[in-house]
Amino acid sequence: MTANRRPTIKTVAARAGVGRTTVSRVVNGSDLVSDEARARVLAAIKELNYVPNSVARGLVTNRTNAVALVIPESESRLGSEPFFAALIRGVSGALAESRTQLQLMLVRDQAERDQLTESVATRRVDGVLLVSVHSEDRLPGMLEAMGLPTVLAGRRHAGEQLSYVDSDNAGGATEAVRHLLGSGRRRVATITGPQDMDVGRSRLAGWRAAHEEAGIPADELLVEAGDFTEESGSRAIRSLLERAPDLDAVFAASDLMALGALAELRRQRRQVPGDVAVVGFEDSVLARHTNPPLTTVRQPVEELGRTMARILTDITLHGAPRRQLTLPTELVVRDSS
Repeated sequence: MTANRRPTIKTVAARAGVGRTTVSRVVNGSDLVSDEARARVLAAIKELNYVPNSVARGLVTNRTNAVALVIPESESRLGSEPFFAALIRGVSGALAESRTQLQLMLVRDQAERDQLTESVATRRVDGVLLVSVHSEDRLPGMLEAMGLPTVLAGRRHAGEQLSYVDSDNAGGATEAVRHLLGSGRRRVATITGPQDMDVGRSRLAGWRAAHEEAGIPADELLVEAGDFTEESGSRAIRSLLERAPDLDAVFAASDLMALGALAELRRQRRQVPGDVAVVGFEDSVLARHTNPPLTTVRQPVEELGRTMARILTDITLHGAPRRQLTLPTELVVRDSS
């Protein structure tokens, strides 16, 4: 063997006079190896300065040392929403700790869903991290039925059975609207997220809870649906102003929707925060660079991704039980309110 070639499981097996499966069993601490064979393998490993790799471990453990991060959104949305970039940073950082590879999979149509199903069925990944979960999405149930460990970003509903990591969506929204009502605003509108997602329903519930807490009736005329995009924020605030021109504040359930609302308010010559105060949700990098800088609810997106990855790793490597965690949020007050 030349000096610049790394030893492989095959060269270790040849030096020890055993099969490659025996070497892999020794590497993984299996008891299915005789003391004599174990001693020869360990001696060969030491002599060759062999470093075990994922392929060797996989012969015995049937692991791929890879997990899939599945995002059922378009490429344009993946690139335009800071949430996804922060989540991916958190996931990849945590997986690097366990030397686990990350496969990013966009599931935008049936063909890509079929591709994911094939990857799961043939066990090309050890587990799945699933983002943007809608209430009626059959994908989580399919993954569970196939026995593949799965961790969700958020949950489908209050009775979620799968592992998930979420932000305190209702609590964060309540704090945001409490801030607006506490500063003297009385016509506080909201631009919601999709109501077929728990995150959208929970942030709307927080808007209602803050009104109830303050003893102020929650006017349903001040509720307009969005889809977390900037364009939907612009459309929503236009509709809200048409039917409630006296609104004096708006809580948008995402920073991007708040950004759209700010632009539309500027077009309609409404001063922020003089005429209308605006609060978002996420505290993305955008929030510090809007005009004026955006008051928003900080959710720890990178930490959410890291926690998801660590839970999945604990399940796939150590057989840990399912876990369900909710991470705290924090109101960050800036000039828009």
